[in-house]
Amino acid sequence: MSHHAALVMVILTVAEWWCLCAADVGDFAPCLQFFYKSWPPKGLDGTPICQRYENLFRFATLYSRPRRSPWFSAYLYSVPTGKRPTASWKFEPQLAYPGADGNMIPFPPGPLDQNVVDSQAVEPDYINSTYSRGHLNPSLHHRSRGDRYATFTLTNVVPQKVGSNDGPWEALEQTVNKTLEAYCLGEAYIVTGIIPYLNNEQWLKNHRVAVPEYLWSAYCCPHYNNSLPEELKDSFPTYAAIGRNDRNSTEEIVPVSKTAKKQFRGYDVRKMPLETLEMYLKDRFSTVVSVFYERCSGSD
Repeated sequence: MSHHAALVMVILTVAEWWCLCAADVGDFAPCLQFFYKSWPPKGLDGTPICQRYENLFRFATLYSRPRRSPWFSAYLYSVPTGKRPTASWKFEPQLAYPGADGNMIPFPPGPLDQNVVDSQAVEPDYINSTYSRGHLNPSLHHRSRGDRYATFTLTNVVPQKVGSNDGPWEALEQTVNKTLEAYCLGEAYIVTGIIPYLNNEQWLKNHRVAVPEYLWSAYCCPHYNNSLPEELKDSFPTYAAIGRNDRNSTEEIVPVSKTAKKQFRGYDVRKMPLETLEMYLKDRFSTVVSVFYERCSGSD
């Protein structure tokens, strides 16, 4: 091979590598496997991120740069094993530097790069706030170590009240886990997102990270056990829920239980059909929002 040909091959190889990394942000094409029928939800605008950890795509996120928080995360469910990991929090370098390596990386000790601070949420945003870091894609819904560790990135979390995160919303995640483990026979696709305030947007203490009024989640399991208990007859192939993240919100979307424990009161979760969830999303976003291809009823 001539020196010129070898140089051209090196240039092409580098260009191909750069394009692969660059596709991690701004394009769902490299990670369509996390969506039913390779069909990302429609109707919401944001920055697509193919979340990559240890050189493997782990899940997908639609990120809002102005809000410094995600609109939704989409992932494939797998039966978890072991305890919840204690992982270091990470950030997405390509939000700060287009063309940077596509792997999420832990926050370094010491002062933070200003480009990172400007482009996304950072750990000081949550410290000494009244909100926890609420996973949209929870580690509970994954089996492998890598998949579980990958959920600990601030591009996958939103400010969530502890009464929701440790109460009714955690109970929902556990219920989904048990339901899919017991009755879903094939792949289960989950999309979890947020609903912003209609007016008077709420922010963390330094007005950098937007706080959602509600969280929502929906799963799609096209192939399931037909011998369902009566109480789960309406839970397949898809089902959804909306949870309160503000105990002072009105009750039109999610009513408040008067019998809940004090620390969890006002953070109720309402389960509902996918069509009902999409109705509320349309009302709040003023556009049609479709979570799954043909509402998870498309032919194989």
